[in-house]
Amino acid sequence: MMRSMNSAVSALRNHQLRMDVIGNNIANVNTIGYKSSRVTFKDSLSQMLRGASGPDASRGGTNPQQVGLGMDLSSIDTVFSVGVPDRTDRGLDAMVNGEGFFMVSADGTDNGMYYTRAGNFDIDEDGNLVNADGLRVLGYKANDKGEVGTEVGGIVVPLADSIPPIATTNVVMEGNLDSRTANGAEGRTTEITVTDSLGTNHKISLSFSKTSTEATPEPPPAVASTWSVTPTYIGTDGTATPASAISINFDSSGAIITTPTPPIAKITVGGTVLNGAKPIEFDLNLSSLTQYGSESNALMRSQDGSPVGVLTSYAIGQRGEVEGVFSNGRTKILGQIATSIFANPAGLVKMGGNLYRSSANSGDPQINKPGTGGNGGLQPGALEMSNVDLGKEFTNMIVTQRGFQANSRIISTTDQMLEELVNLKR
Repeated sequence: MMRSMNSAVSALRNHQLRMDVIGNNIANVNTIGYKSSRVTFKDSLSQMLRGASGPDASRGGTNPQQVGLGMDLSSIDTVFSVGVPDRTDRGLDAMVNGEGFFMVSADGTDNGMYYTRAGNFDIDEDGNLVNADGLRVLGYKANDKGEVGTEVGGIVVPLADSIPPIATTNVVMEGNLDSRTANGAEGRTTEITVTDSLGTNHKISLSFSKTSTEATPEPPPAVASTWSVTPTYIGTDGTATPASAISINFDSSGAIITTPTPPIAKITVGGTVLNGAKPIEFDLNLSSLTQYGSESNALMRSQDGSPVGVLTSYAIGQRGEVEGVFSNGRTKILGQIATSIFANPAGLVKMGGNLYRSSANSGDPQINKPGTGGNGGLQPGALEMSNVDLGKEFTNMIVTQRGFQANSRIISTTDQMLEELVNLKR
């Protein structure tokens, strides 16, 4: 009878352990990036009462007779299924959408590295990208040009970063010139803004005048009308300095003629020196203009220059790029978050604080950029919620409680049987 009591005691102990795991799962139901655990059991040793015997000519075989000696803990597994995204729309929040872990360390190196699924990051006073506990987030560093290298270390957001100015080299125009404009009349005047080599913006007026409507059928394509474009530099004091005029031709369907010479002219304005900057020289692309019988509305579609820009905001992209947005509207990659996968993520050791460490059975981390090498891509502006299934946990709680209760009845029933045995001597 002592065997049944010992078996029940082992069951009580292990069911209590299972209830501890269930309680921890439920406690972390709202913990960012938490992965639930499960408990599995196995039977313990069995005492052999009679061994098995094989059949012979006179009698069939018999099976072994064994009495189990209780149950034992088989495993406590971490379930790494992906949790539900919680949209935050915060630029420095990110979740791994698939396999992979963020990597963090205290000093921004691979010494004492931890792994986490919690992507609630922030920037500290020195510009370091850190997690909620101040551990530095590891990734690939970028140079001053925004080019990501291969060196892995702590990502730093240079809060005083700036982008140097870019002088305008190309201006693209679009819109319509009214075909009803009389010869010699001005059909449209518009201003464009260009940037010099030191980042100063300058205004240039473009005056479109119709010069001819005489058809010239030879050589093809036939020219139906000709326009003249005169760029004029407008100085800060209001003075106007015109540059050489440009001629453009249209055919009878209103399309600009691009052959034999494309309607792209090199414009030089502003004199030799503009407060120490180089003269403004750019290509004026007019190939998108049309000439229809409607109001003239030619204007600048784009230009490739920009003044100096200072860092105004930053956010994490789907590939882990920490992208800086500058005051001149341009962007630059400041670094790229790295993620890692393991051959056996269930072998990781929980360290608390949403952190894991590798173990002898997890394998070495395989570090790569998000979305490559088996690593899941990132979902910016969202956090991964716990993967705890409350319905399943409550069901497991009931089953565990009933298992504990049933085994406690074994002990009380065995005690009653022992009492009856003792009473035999009366």
